[in-house]
Amino acid sequence: MRRREFLKAGALVVAGTAAAASGVATIADAAAGKPELTTLRPHQGETLLAMTRRIFPHKQLDDAPYWNVVRDIDTAAKSDSSVAKLIAEGIESLDAQGRRFIELAEKEQTIALKRIETTAFFQKVRSIELQTLYSDPSVWKVLGYQGPAYKYGGYIHRGFDDLAWLPNPPESASPKPA
Repeated sequence: MRRREFLKAGALVVAGTAAAASGVATIADAAAGKPELTTLRPHQGETLLAMTRRIFPHKQLDDAPYWNVVRDIDTAAKSDSSVAKLIAEGIESLDAQGRRFIELAEKEQTIALKRIETTAFFQKVRSIELQTLYSDPSVWKVLGYQGPAYKYGGYIHRGFDDLAWLPNPPESASPKPA
């Protein structure tokens, strides 16, 4: 590799790292829009998007992480026909309330979801969303989570005493770590 090629490659790495650190990557994901669904119909995808936004609402998140949840539900439905049937029937029941779920106001959506929160459909969507949404490093960044500390030696060395909102305790309050 010549010097010029090395410098070009280095500049691209720096630019990519800066874009990822600044959140530009999240904006690009949001601009990409909804994923191509292989098993679910478009209305089902839109309903699941609205549903996932009501189950774990975060106003500071755009639609991209929630579309990732819908994509994972679609993948689960593709690999297991019983999941596909569960999702289809669950969305039908949500839409059978007089109006389509996506046409309801946020409060009405929450009420509709509270009515079905013990069903297998709701629990399936919730479990996939819990795993997908909160395993996404771009979501961590928006929510202020620094990520797992095990690779930095654990929380005793990273985050254990990051209480900026409390005054420091006196030295006698706790023993020094070994």
